[in-house]
Formats: sequence, structure tokens, C-alpha cells
Amino acid sequence: MGKTVLIVEDEEAIVEILKFNLQREGYDTLEALDGEAGLELAESADPDLILLDVMLPKRNGFDVCRAIRTEGGTVPILMLTAREEESDKVMGLEAGADDYITKPFSMRELLARVRANIRRRDLDSAPGAVRTAGRLVLDETGYSVTKDGGALELTQKEFELLRFLMASPGKVYSREELMEKVWNYDYFGDTRTVDVMVRRLREKIEDDPGTPVYIMTRRGVGYYFGDGT
Repeated sequence: MGKTVLIVEDEEAIVEILKFNLQREGYDTLEALDGEAGLELAESADPDLILLDVMLPKRNGFDVCRAIRTEGGTVPILMLTAREEESDKVMGLEAGADDYITKPFSMRELLARVRANIRRRDLDSAPGAVRTAGRLVLDETGYSVTKDGGALELTQKEFELLRFLMASPGKVYSREELMEKVWNYDYFGDTRTVDVMVRRLREKIEDDPGTPVYIMTRRGVGYYFGDGT
């Protein structure tokens, strides 16, 4: 069964270009021209990845992304934006997007990101370990994280970041290394994607995100996993 990419974009010319290139790569596609239709398809069709434009009729991309995450959706979401403002990029990540790509974009780069995110999802379906640290338990097979026995709602990318850091406690990784290992593609540009993801993850797993005990910072170097104490 083929992998399905949901394209939520109001410019029909861009939809057709994306559709053509994705189908040529072997993906099935679904298309929506406004935010409300996109959200409905995201909920009903269970796509493997969503390409989500920011500026949409009826409901903007930020709201759609936030609604998917609020309802527990973990599907990878790549935001498409024509804007260069830093606040828009951060807003998309904080709404729950896994990454963003700015128009006009290279089709080669976009397809590489689609492949990387879908490949990661396939790898995540394989049986894995159960890791415990302090009050956290991460189950790779069940793709779940609990704290004090209660389930935590993490997106796919949040789960991958936590799992990667937990696998090598105490080892410090730079932002560039995390982009390569967790996002699974070479990344040139703004590594603040990692900072926003860390902030989101801390808000979910730490008692006090301002004083973390799990996701630690080595100033000027990067991030590492602590012992939870």
C-alpha cells in the first residue's frame, strides 16, 4: 500500500506541481484548497504526512496544525510558507509542525524532507526497547511515553528527539547533529527548529520547564539527556 501525502494549499498551480512530483515518486496524494477541508481530510484519511500552507482560506495553517495536535494527531507536518518573518516560523513550530520550508522552495529539497519523515515513521513501526529514566518510561514498540504512569501526548518528532537523546544519556549533541540524526536530512540554515522542539518537549515532560532535569543544555554546545534527578 502506497504512502499518502495530504497537500493543503490554496494555490491550485502549486497543488498541481506538488501532486505531479509526489505521484512521480510513488506517493498517493490528497488535496484540500482551504483549512477546514484540510482538517477534515487529516482526521478522516489518516495521511502519512501533511504539507500544510500557512495562508489558507477559512482557517489558516497555524490553526489547522494546532487542531490536529490538540486532537492527538502525531502525523508529520511540514509547513509551507511564503513569509520570511521569524515569528511566523516559530509560530508554526510552536503550533506543532515538525519543520517548515519557505516558498519558493526547491522541489528536490521538499521531496527529500518528505522521504525522510515518512522513512522515519516506517522505522518507528519496528519493535524496539523500553527505556526508563527517573519517572519517565519510553516504549519504542508502543511508540508511547509515560510519566508517573500517565500517558504523555507527543508528536512524532518530539518522540524521536526524546528517544534519540535517551539512547545516549549524558552525550551532548549540537543542533546541527540533532537536525541530521533526528530530522534525518542534511540541514543548512536556521537550527532554531531544534530549540523550539526542545522547548515544546520540556513543557510536556518536565515538572518545571525552566529548571529541566531530563532535556539539559550545555551552553554554547547543544543538548543532552539528564538522569531525571
